[in-house]
Amino acid sequence: MSSPQEPYQPGYPGSGQQQLPQQPQQPPAGYPGSGPAPAYGQPQPGNYPAGAQPAGAGPFGLPGGEPPARKRRRLWIVLTAIGAVLLLVVAAVVILVNVAGSATSHARDLADGFTKAVIAGDSSTAYDKYLDPALQEQLSKEAFISGVESLKMDSTCQPDYNNLKVGTENGVKSADVAGVITCEGKKVDLAYRFEGTDELKMTNIRLRPAA
Repeated sequence: MSSPQEPYQPGYPGSGQQQLPQQPQQPPAGYPGSGPAPAYGQPQPGNYPAGAQPAGAGPFGLPGGEPPARKRRRLWIVLTAIGAVLLLVVAAVVILVNVAGSATSHARDLADGFTKAVIAGDSSTAYDKYLDPALQEQLSKEAFISGVESLKMDSTCQPDYNNLKVGTENGVKSADVAGVITCEGKKVDLAYRFEGTDELKMTNIRLRPAA
């Protein structure tokens, strides 16, 4: 008797054994696709456009840092601010010097106008024009004229102001002037004080022969 036939088995012709499925081949190390996949959100090396750098990288591939153009711009901003401050300081100094110089010049003009008037014998005009009303109450015009005439000053006398001080306190301007009047054969010491808010007037006077 013939043996019963075995069921049909798929396979290649002539093969008497069942073939196992082939395993997928792993690419060798070093080629694209090898190694673990990067985490989500992390850049993959080698996949950047031309000229682009990964996030967090500085210029020339260095980590961190700022572009040179930004650093130069910040430096220029700092230097400009320092220059502006120095310019303001210089301007303030120039203004103070000009104000002080103007006040000193004004005090000298007042003292010179008064002194030349009394030297020329025009003591009455000097009294009315330069003396403060408070000083006029303390010193009468007659006493003033008499005191100037006692000094016997003439056209040879020349004033020299060797000490001028100006200042402002509580809105009141002041000027102290000291010097000497040199005449032929004698000298006369002078000391004036001018005060006022707008117009300076003489509040103190001293004229006496030099020791």
